[in-house]
Amino acid sequence: MGARKRIMAEKLKAEKKVTAIAVLKDAPTSPRKMRLVVDIIRGVEVNKALDILKFSKKEASIRLEKLLKSAIANWEAKNADKAGELEKGNVYIKTIMVDEGRTLKRIRPCPQGRAGRIRKRSNHVTIILDVKSEK
Repeated sequence: MGARKRIMAEKLKAEKKVTAIAVLKDAPTSPRKMRLVVDIIRGVEVNKALDILKFSKKEASIRLEKLLKSAIANWEAKNADKAGELEKGNVYIKTIMVDEGRTLKRIRPCPQGRAGRIRKRSNHVTIILDVKSEK
């Protein structure tokens, strides 16, 4: 059983060497608003996704564009031998996740001396890039 686990660990380690990951933590946008933009670019080729984000009117797209550029730079650093894949359009967004970050709680005055709660939400975004396999 020990040899089997060691083989799986080696396989995962080899996979991590070619997979590019970029993470954005505590982006001051609500997760719901960020997911609206993320759903547009999920599974899309990287250059096309950059164009979509550049021309999107959503405020969250500015942060996502910067994060995607970081993920592309990470992919280029890990896969220097496969530099042509990016120009061919074979690199795509394999996984993109939006998780809820911390929520800052603020108080706002309300009528009749009461206090209303304001929740300033944030989120964490993770992008994983991969190369399309040729079949």
